[in-house]
Formats: sequence, C-alpha cells, structure tokens
Amino acid sequence: MPKPKTVAGQTCPRAFQGAIDALDVIGSWEWDCVSDLTRSDAFVALLFNLDPDEAEAGTPLSAFIDGIHPEDRQRVLALILQNAQEGCSYVAEYRVCSADGVTRWVLGRGHFLCDHKGRPLSGRGIIVDITQMRAGENSGDPTNADSTASPLELAVDHAMAAQRAIVELRDPVLKARADALLFDLGRKLAQQEVRERHKHMN
Repeated sequence: MPKPKTVAGQTCPRAFQGAIDALDVIGSWEWDCVSDLTRSDAFVALLFNLDPDEAEAGTPLSAFIDGIHPEDRQRVLALILQNAQEGCSYVAEYRVCSADGVTRWVLGRGHFLCDHKGRPLSGRGIIVDITQMRAGENSGDPTNADSTASPLELAVDHAMAAQRAIVELRDPVLKARADALLFDLGRKLAQQEVRERHKHMN
C-alpha cells in the first residue's frame, strides 16, 4: 500500500481514511525479542500513530504499545508478554489511536517462538482494521479467542510464513499473490471473530 500523503510531517487524515475505506486492509509486523525491535509495514505504523519509515527500520515494542488505547493497553501488553513467554499464538481485539486522530478497532493475531531454553526469540503477526465491522455494535468488554488454533488460524500462520519467505525472493508477482491471500484470510478471520462474539452475546 502506498504511504498516505503527509503535510508538515503529519499524516493527512483524509488520505489515511480513504485508504482504509477503499480496502479491506491488513498489515503485518515482526518482533525481534532479543533486540526488542519491532518492524511493520506502513499501514500498521499509521494505525499505531508511528512514522512508517521508523517502523520499517525497527522501533521498540513499547512504541507500538503506546499507540494502543489507554483502556486496552495493559490487557494487550499482558497478553503479548504471556504468549511470548509461552511461545504461543494469540488473537485479540482492541482499540488504537491512529495517525489520523481516530480511535479504531483492530483485530491482532500473533505467534511467538522461543529458543531451546524457553526464552522468547521472535514474534510475527497481522493487524486487521475492523472498525466498520464493529460500527453500531454494543460489544461490551472485548474478550480473547480460545487458544486452540482453528484451520483458519493455521492457514493465517502458514500464509504469514509463506509471505515472509516470498519477500526474500523479490518476486513482485508472487508477493502480490501472497498479499492477496493474506488479505482474504485476514478478512475471514475478522468475520469469524465477529460471529463468535455474537454467539457469546446471544
């Protein structure tokens, strides 16, 4: 996705809003636990109110955590740290304070790896903007999904791994196909979470 236009170093809200409304957007991130550097694409950076160039080069995880809505921040941080320690996957819905000044709902899915001594090594995941899906809903307190991976969640994990490998190939055609698959899987994952939440509410 091209970077939205900036004015005096600030993201143009109209450009960012237009980009989000025009697409079912999904972004990705990677975390090197040893160096505490988190890298993301431009979309994720802007959702968390970060400079896209800095996020692409790598910035501490705390910079992304600061972009989470204050009411959701501690819950999400605890979830990330717990799953990083256990080398597990997580799915969570939470709010972010994006670069256009709008509070948005996102669905985040991540997976962490540990070394042979059980120490956190790395993590990677996707972020899906689900603000429109949640519009008009009275969802109450957000809950986390069951930790057992469904076939869809496994497909997302494999697609993320494939996309990462394809990036190394520097083949634009394959990368476009991998991105399209992640878009579709991310959209389905978000829809699944909304259906599950409605089930629990009824």
